[in-house]
Amino acid sequence: MPEICDYEGSRYREEFWTPERRFEHLVDVVALRTLLPPQGEVLIDVGAGFGRLAPLYAGYRRVVLFDYAVSLLQEARGQWGDDPRFLFVAGDVYRLPLASRTCDVAVMVRVLHHLVDVSTALHHLARVLRGHGILVLEFANKRHLKAILRYLLRRQQWSPFSHEPYPFVPLNYDFHPVWVKHRLQDAGFQVGHVRAVSYFRIPWLKRRVPPHLLARLDALLHRVGGRYPLSPSVFVQAQLVRNTQGPSHPLAFRCPQCGYEPLPVVPHDVHCPHCHACWPYREGIYHFKPSA
Repeated sequence: MPEICDYEGSRYREEFWTPERRFEHLVDVVALRTLLPPQGEVLIDVGAGFGRLAPLYAGYRRVVLFDYAVSLLQEARGQWGDDPRFLFVAGDVYRLPLASRTCDVAVMVRVLHHLVDVSTALHHLARVLRGHGILVLEFANKRHLKAILRYLLRRQQWSPFSHEPYPFVPLNYDFHPVWVKHRLQDAGFQVGHVRAVSYFRIPWLKRRVPPHLLARLDALLHRVGGRYPLSPSVFVQAQLVRNTQGPSHPLAFRCPQCGYEPLPVVPHDVHCPHCHACWPYREGIYHFKPSA
């Protein structure tokens, strides 16, 4: 299995989503609101963490908050655990423990840049979506303005125009928009709307302009910039167009060890009748990590 970026036990909410990153949060929300279908049956947020984007899912009957870090899901459950619409599931996206054709919408924001095997992750997202399901995906853009200027001024060696992913630190990748589009197509998706986001992610500017005003200015560029994204962050809405064999199913689990499905969503340990694996249910969280 590919190496996984693990935020288990981290202080991700306190150390990353500080007031200085209020602008980044606001532009994520604006982009997601424009691309996310306002309502539906089942939505899965892959890499949901502490539930930062959960308020945007009010129109969905069931919401799966999925993350590798149990500690982050515990934070999410502390805020959303009283809402019966929410399901908290720990596991990895390379062995996504949801049954095939059980979700209408998938959201993956600030996750792709940590993935070693993008193709496997996208194929699993396509698998769990029902026919013509929607994926809203965010990725770190390799071809952004700062990288282009630094390259032209010979201050960096790597080219922002080459298509292959660029690993700027371990388990952190920047992607070219064309490369991401091809991986989505390989997984059975057709790219629709694109939004170029976070043009004003500049420290000195964020210190001088209120974040809500800066986010409004940034939003003016989202749509037009999406035609040829030059921003640090890019949001894509993609629709599943590959013919998915078989009917849609109610929300259910899939055994990440042997692939058996469906496994019922029950408020206790989940047992696989095929390989006899037992996946614990603890304090409102389903544990499908190998170490569980």
